[in-house]
Amino acid sequence: MELHSIHPELLKHKVRVLVVGCGGNGSAIAAGLPYLHQALLAYGHPEGLQVTLLDADVISPTNCVRQPFSRSEVGLYKSVVLANRMNLFWGLDWQGIPQQLSGRQRLEGVDIVIGCVDTRAARAAIQECTEGRSEVDYWLDLGNNADSGQFVLGEPLNQRNRRSKLRLRTVCELFPETIQSELDGDGVPSCSAAEALERQEPFVNPTLANHALALLTRLFRYGSISYHGGFVSLSSMAGVQALRIDPEYWRRLRKSPRQ
Repeated sequence: MELHSIHPELLKHKVRVLVVGCGGNGSAIAAGLPYLHQALLAYGHPEGLQVTLLDADVISPTNCVRQPFSRSEVGLYKSVVLANRMNLFWGLDWQGIPQQLSGRQRLEGVDIVIGCVDTRAARAAIQECTEGRSEVDYWLDLGNNADSGQFVLGEPLNQRNRRSKLRLRTVCELFPETIQSELDGDGVPSCSAAEALERQEPFVNPTLANHALALLTRLFRYGSISYHGGFVSLSSMAGVQALRIDPEYWRRLRKSPRQ
């Protein structure tokens, strides 16, 4: 079994995290990151996390069904509401930016990107921003459908991460269809609570987010991991399958037929 060791510089300074998308997965990730921050400090990390939330969407009434927003917040920016809430509760100075990520942007001063987007076009923009001249260490991607999903921690091929046999492959390298924008649906948001629950069951987002955050926690606490993602299903009691660190396994995943 292969192991991946954490980039050592991330244990020496404040870890700069960018969360792209503050909907179902993004809001669940945001809610858990302060706990990871506190855990890192307890484990002896010198500074913990510095988090920026990025999302141009505003809160709609249907968001209040399965996302942690209230009716009084309808019309406000998701990213700003979540950042303010965490800062007030935890005494942090994290930031919420009501903007959309563009593939032409260069991400400066970002160590870990957590992608919580719901379109392939948005995921492709993250890919563009984290590859090439970028110095992003890791890209953690979360994606789901109605009652299942996956999380994948990858090392984008860039200035920081060179080609190697055991470089953690990103979600778009393992599953190229995840960045094919022509496969996106209509992109129209749910117009009712019933439709919102039909598209996604209530607890799929926090379940997926907790598994993803647990992976990051193990990486920082123990310095290495034996898996770099997983596939989660709410329809089965044995509902989590690990994504192994194995080049042959990666090759089989890329070749397997999927819709």
